[in-house]
Amino acid sequence: MPRPQDREDVTLIRYRMRLADLERHHFEVACTVDDPESPQEFWMPSWIPGSYVLREFARHVVCIEATSGGRAVAMEKVASSRWRCSEPAAELTVTATIYGLEQSVRDNYIDRRRAFFNGPATFLLPEGRDDEPVELLLERPDDPGCANWRVATAMTPVDVDERGFGVYRAGNYDELVDHPVEISDFASVSFKACGVPHRLVVAGRFHSDLDRVAADLARICEAHIEFFGQPAPFDEYLFLGLAVGDGYGGLEHRASSSLMHSRDDLPKPGETGVSKNYGRFLGLASHEYFHSWHIKRTKPAAFTPYRLDRRNHTRQLWVFEGITSYYQDLLVLRSGLIGAKFWMQRVGEQLSRVYQAPGRFRQSISDSSFDAWDVLYKPEANTPNTSISYYSKGALTALALDLTLRRSTDGTVSLDDVVRELWRRYGARDVGVPEDGFEALAIELGGVELADFLDRAVRGTGDLDLGALLADFGISLKFHSAVDSGYKSRAGDSPAEAPLRLGVAYRPAAEGLALVTVYDGGPAQRGGLNPGDRVIAVNGLKVNDQSLKSRLARFNAGDQIAVTAFRGDELLEFSVELAPAPANSCSLGFDTQSNAAALARRRAWLGE
Repeated sequence: MPRPQDREDVTLIRYRMRLADLERHHFEVACTVDDPESPQEFWMPSWIPGSYVLREFARHVVCIEATSGGRAVAMEKVASSRWRCSEPAAELTVTATIYGLEQSVRDNYIDRRRAFFNGPATFLLPEGRDDEPVELLLERPDDPGCANWRVATAMTPVDVDERGFGVYRAGNYDELVDHPVEISDFASVSFKACGVPHRLVVAGRFHSDLDRVAADLARICEAHIEFFGQPAPFDEYLFLGLAVGDGYGGLEHRASSSLMHSRDDLPKPGETGVSKNYGRFLGLASHEYFHSWHIKRTKPAAFTPYRLDRRNHTRQLWVFEGITSYYQDLLVLRSGLIGAKFWMQRVGEQLSRVYQAPGRFRQSISDSSFDAWDVLYKPEANTPNTSISYYSKGALTALALDLTLRRSTDGTVSLDDVVRELWRRYGARDVGVPEDGFEALAIELGGVELADFLDRAVRGTGDLDLGALLADFGISLKFHSAVDSGYKSRAGDSPAEAPLRLGVAYRPAAEGLALVTVYDGGPAQRGGLNPGDRVIAVNGLKVNDQSLKSRLARFNAGDQIAVTAFRGDELLEFSVELAPAPANSCSLGFDTQSNAAALARRRAWLGE
């Protein structure tokens, strides 16, 4: 008689998920293993692919127990994310209670409104069983308040009811944890792109026209599929949206993506055109969809396979996140949903984030990629002074590389060609990209003269001459001065003269302004102010977010002002010499003096 694992119709690893306690925010997850090892160890991942920081999901385990052969057996915790069962019998079931109350795209959440979970934060993995097939039973909740709840996931259903509860199948653990699950009374709309079924699910409160959103997403998805070439690498695709009052983020998966966005980012019923907020939503969806090819399948060799119990260092995150950030809005433009002016505004905001970060002179995008685990995802008050994001600086580099390729090859080769060839050679063949793979391919397709450019752009910390490159494509790049601002950098209009500034980023506080960052070499730093100080007055007059600019406008560059601030519970006064704000806010526009060759290059690039 064949052993169970020799039969193709038997799933050796069986998971059962129960929404155990909505008030206590508890999931209950059981894992049953046939023919366990003796001893058999189980472990939980420390991070989730796409979010490069150790989150140590085992910290959410409330309790854990095991049964084998109909009796309770001891479970011993042997490491921070690892447990051992020493004497299992023929079948072993380990049941864990998992706490979930993080409303994000990367963790778990459960209350009386909805449940959402990600595999790495949920499922224990039996040691040595990574590649075995998996079955998941999602139990239907019996709470009357959940009567309208349904399931949304891209995982393969095997035997589910009309609301999606029941049995799902995955080829292995990696596939299991790459399918997030939404369980709630969500809104839903379906559409097709290049013949492939797609679905948009939106949880949370919102007021919008989802049919209009679906039609717009269909155009964007078709632009992506046509960019990489048919067929798409999935049989169907799911956008899992969560509408919130204040929040933004996305996470890619092999056949789905999680999107957290403001409820105001969705268009009102009857609204036409693409507003700034709606453009932000479309850009987010485009970004995560592009990842279906460019990081989920075409990915660094360091991620093949993922090692979810430790940092997986690579210097290529700028290739995958930076290039994706470049294409996210460019493909929305090519889909015809937005015009070139709208796109240029988005790019100007992206460039401003780079030029407003002094850290770009200290850290290269290669180092930024390598240090993501301990820098980008763990920002501190001084981070803008010492580091740069491989998202924003990577997008700037991708823009410069695309224009350099198009100009030096007379338009015969572009970044489009490099990314598509990267997909054909690596992603489509399930081969990891070596650390020098992207640069070698760009040089192969574009010419060896790219080597110096790539060395400066990827491993250097100087600014690229982006203005000259854009001018060759009929676009002007202008720099303006921007006043002190809160968390988010922004592109501003050009004032008659450079405004004065303190050289800080702040957030409004109940009384005054809480300093988040004090920029290197700025007036505030020279005057002795620290991150964390709460500024309450300038020259004896109270200040807030609205009044700071008008207060500073009363002075001239070089004037000394008295800044009153709390440092903890101590009231201090500082003498600060004002200086003009630097010209580090960007805007793009059509160059009306461009020649015919530049205009032709621009048309070929932007698809005008």
